Amino acid sequence: MRRPATEPRSTGDASWPLSKGGPLGFGASPLADSGTPGPGRSPRPRGTSAPGIVQIPVSRLPRTPPCPSLVPARLVKLQIVHRTHYTYAGPVRESFNEVRLKPVSNEHQRCDAFVLKILPATRLRHYEDFYANCVHHFEIPEHHASLSIEADCTVVTNRANWLDPAATPFPLARVAECARMERCFDYLQPSSYVELGPEVWRLALDIAAGHTDLWQAAQALMHWVHANFVYAPRSTNAHTRMTEALARRTGVCQDFAHVLIGLCRAIQIPALYVSGYFYTPNSDATHAWVEVFIPDVGWRALDPTHDCQPDERYVKIAVGRDYADVPPTRGHYKGTQERRMEIAVRIHEITG
Repeated sequence: MRRPATEPRSTGDASWPLSKGGPLGFGASPLADSGTPGPGRSPRPRGTSAPGIVQIPVSRLPRTPPCPSLVPARLVKLQIVHRTHYTYAGPVRESFNEVRLKPVSNEHQRCDAFVLKILPATRLRHYEDFYANCVHHFEIPEHHASLSIEADCTVVTNRANWLDPAATPFPLARVAECARMERCFDYLQPSSYVELGPEVWRLALDIAAGHTDLWQAAQALMHWVHANFVYAPRSTNAHTRMTEALARRTGVCQDFAHVLIGLCRAIQIPALYVSGYFYTPNSDATHAWVEVFIPDVGWRALDPTHDCQPDERYVKIAVGRDYADVPPTRGHYKGTQERRMEIAVRIHEITG
């Protein structure tokens, strides 16, 4: 399970501008997205807990089986409800928040319906950020003692983005060509949680040794992360850097993704961070994985937590250089710093 969303941060007496336009509702009536354009980790089964640091060997994680080409792809229709509730020790005000919870629509998935509800009710706006993610934002200037954010969506997924694991689509010797492609530049640089030092470069070279194809090298890096890291809930936090996780060899899916991104970038393979959901009948979870860029092929996904390519059980929400670009919720407010955050995710497959 990926870490909880970033909590709205108290800003003391700092001033924050409010957008124009009054609330569309009030009281206990939830509001759906008004549609007005604005300016411009692995899953834990239901009912279980993880007090303290519980180290779970990777071999005991729910694993995603390989996707052999003889197994036909199928369409999966999922209903997802993601609730985040903040309770403050005292009234707060001038709360400004961003929400990245609307799934993307592409060749791999289609978002058929999306409703975002906010309490206290307020006006919602949305825009597309630099990485083409849908970002909803809202302000609550009035005093309030709690904040609820609920996203309800219906998504149809398939396995359209799957690439044969044995494929050799692009020579690794030509990987430097990626640096000259505008779409790849951001995903080859250090970022907030991903550092590129000589130790990371040396390790990535050792892991990829013997591979002459970019796709094969990227998969080798994924296999190494999966085999050498222990999935340990609460062993790291939302601000753990890739080098810290690499030194500890433990973490959650966010850390696994950051490490794989760092290893790929160290040998000039463009890699980005993906936030989303992973569904199994026995678990509901937010999740994180990676996409690597292959010239003449495009972006292809790899999940180091489960050592596989994502399939129809994965729902993609947002992409960025690392987690700092894609937190589900992020905000600021004036008032007490004492607050409690509760998150609940429920995923249900719609059949028939």
